[in-house]
Amino acid sequence: MASSSSPHPISYKFIIFLLISTSLHLLASTQSKSCTNPTSSKPIISGNSTILSENKTFVLGFFHTNDESKWYLGIWYATVPTPTYVWVANRQTPLTSLSTSSFQIDGAKLTVTENQDSRCDVVWESIIDINIENNNNNEDNKMDVKLLEDGDLVVVDSGGVVVWRSFDFPADTFLPGMNLTVGQTLTCWKSDNDPAPGKYSLRLKPPDYGEVELLFNESRTYWSSGNWTGNIFSGVPEMTLPYIYRFYFTNPFTETATFGFTEITSQQKPLTRFNIDSSGQIKQYTWSPQTENWNMFWNQPENPCRVYGLCGNFGFCNAKSVLNPCKCFDGFRALDGTGWDAGDYSGGCVRDSDKNCENDRFNDIGDVTFDQEKVESSSGSRTDCERKCLSNCSCVALSYKPKTNSCKNYFGQVLNLGNSSSDLGIIQDSLSIRVPRGVNGKKIGAKTVVVISIVSCFVAVLLMVIVGFVVLRKKTLMRKKLEEESVFPVTNLKVFTYKELHAATNGFSEQLGHGGFGAVFSGNVDSTMVAVKRLERPGGGEKEFRAEVCTIGNIQHVNLVRLRGFCSEESHRLLVYDYMPNGPLSVYLKTGGRNLDWDARFRIAVGTARGIAYLHEECRNCIIHCDIKPENILLDQDFSAKVSDFGLAKLIGRDFSRVLATMRGTWGYVAPEWISGVAITTKADVYSYGMTLLELLGGRRNVEGPPDGGNGGESNEKWFFPPWAARRITEGDVAAVVDERLGGEYNMEEVVRVGLVAVWCIQDEEVARPTMGMVVKMLEGVVAVEVPPPPKLLQALVSGESFRGVGGHSQNGTLTGVSYESKDSQPAD
Repeated sequence: MASSSSPHPISYKFIIFLLISTSLHLLASTQSKSCTNPTSSKPIISGNSTILSENKTFVLGFFHTNDESKWYLGIWYATVPTPTYVWVANRQTPLTSLSTSSFQIDGAKLTVTENQDSRCDVVWESIIDINIENNNNNEDNKMDVKLLEDGDLVVVDSGGVVVWRSFDFPADTFLPGMNLTVGQTLTCWKSDNDPAPGKYSLRLKPPDYGEVELLFNESRTYWSSGNWTGNIFSGVPEMTLPYIYRFYFTNPFTETATFGFTEITSQQKPLTRFNIDSSGQIKQYTWSPQTENWNMFWNQPENPCRVYGLCGNFGFCNAKSVLNPCKCFDGFRALDGTGWDAGDYSGGCVRDSDKNCENDRFNDIGDVTFDQEKVESSSGSRTDCERKCLSNCSCVALSYKPKTNSCKNYFGQVLNLGNSSSDLGIIQDSLSIRVPRGVNGKKIGAKTVVVISIVSCFVAVLLMVIVGFVVLRKKTLMRKKLEEESVFPVTNLKVFTYKELHAATNGFSEQLGHGGFGAVFSGNVDSTMVAVKRLERPGGGEKEFRAEVCTIGNIQHVNLVRLRGFCSEESHRLLVYDYMPNGPLSVYLKTGGRNLDWDARFRIAVGTARGIAYLHEECRNCIIHCDIKPENILLDQDFSAKVSDFGLAKLIGRDFSRVLATMRGTWGYVAPEWISGVAITTKADVYSYGMTLLELLGGRRNVEGPPDGGNGGESNEKWFFPPWAARRITEGDVAAVVDERLGGEYNMEEVVRVGLVAVWCIQDEEVARPTMGMVVKMLEGVVAVEVPPPPKLLQALVSGESFRGVGGHSQNGTLTGVSYESKDSQPAD
């Protein structure tokens, strides 16, 4: 605040502030300037020289993309084979030659210059935050430039104070440790080969600054994160992820709001970044050393056609085409063919011919959604509608409704052309676009239109009748075949009709639970209780579904839930399992829930391990479960463990990086490699089993609010049970971890083995975890179990860098965004 004793207390500071603020615009300056005194400054780097960060993670230097006549000063990953740039200085004003390029401190400015033929041109400059009045010609010699390990380029004065940093002037990449503040934006590259600012940017959304938004042309919002809830953005449930990031939002909903994230692992940190790419999507990547590739874990908008204006004027967006979602209609071509091929579709499509527009005709493209600048409505015949549009070369398209004789002529740009299921376009209509005569046949007259319409309708109705008869006949034959055979060949699985299962479950009225794969209902088939899982997001066609079900049906083990049959009828996909009368293990881990004696718990631990080991090591094809947790360990009438839902990961055919982000009660069991983007192995199941084993030992869920309400003490630190339990177990105090409800009635030798095995299973590194076959031997006492080291990653989660703001630790110590409350399930997810 200003002092009241001065009439103009902030004038000088305000001027300095404005100078510093304008440096952001200077970063992207489009005009070169002459160097004021090119010989007075010593270059930081020039030509092909570079600066490396301390551990050689990042490198600063000059680079080019596919055009060696355009050079840029930038920062990229030093250890990644494919150049991945995280910051660019002179984005709009490339240098023409590497040998004449230099980066230097010139007085109170950082500059990128080009020296040719006794000329010195400044192509980029940024003001350093120092006292300009006290600066002199030698001040730059007292400053030092460093590239930090987090990718931040900083200028440090003689007193060690950072007076400038590249993180304050982001390009298209958001790195750990970088802050997004009010007034700052991340702007995409124009294309994959052109670092010039594109049309898409990310910023804190004004005027409240409580959420993040993606913008088209700095004006049109097409995606928003939702408001900050105190721990996550309401529209980004994936932020509940507790393994890699700690998100923080300082002073949200104010003009001093600051959003950022850091990595919370104390181990060697993975290379990770958020990027606004030229397609307008924000994507989160993690580098996989095993595959030597960037793995994308999260992106928004998921549908590329929800990016506003992606395909430009008259460009049609097809979300199913991953590599090239944009196309031009017949009679049109890409305005910038080179840019189009490089992924820059912003130029859109233009007419393929420059012929006189009066000789145009119309090409019907069907029901689409689109945005249009100007619309003129009128009434009359189709001929009148066309004639009116053709009389004005600015009219680019029309839509006509014969039932009401209503016409609309469209002028200017046509953006966001997509199929009728898109919700980006503000208009949805059957569109006819204006094309040169000769494209797609001759112009059709009004009478011909009527005749063709009548004939087309008749043919269409006739075809519908024929197709309907063929489909009905095919279904009838299939139904008879199923009823005659009653079982599906190769396996003993019974093939149910949807009608049968609808009746068996009383109209799916008795829901037992609901998980990531679908809801589970109790049913009665031939006087036998069954559990019917109705899959919500089945993948593949009927042939593929049946093939995967056959694979699951052929797997038989005493510790695996038996699949009795299935239904694959039209869009219905249902699985019928044996009913487990004692429900899932999760029922016995609730506060005030039913108790299990130690003998039952130990049998469950060993039985579950045997079931998983069978999937990993004894099946013809290895099956990774991907979702081991108490909800998926069911108990039969003798309290024997039965693992459920094995094989569904492959059956559903989904990207599990997204599945796990939406599944309730799953994050407490996900192995770190799920998040780091590396290939998943059977060791991911081992980690999840270890987490489940800790819950079985302690008789509680791994994540619970502190009993004392967050007021400190040992009970408070047990809100996240695994690190606390692991520390006690490795220190030899296993008894402190055991469920108090057992009253001390347990076999200490078995308890110690279970505790040590659990900690071995949740080791940070995959190679340190045992196989499930070895786990069985360790639990049975066949193999001696040594004391493992406590997992460092888990300890980091509850250290001084607490979970607050990670979708983790909230103010009262609970784990937000993670819920374990669900109905008792038969086999649930």
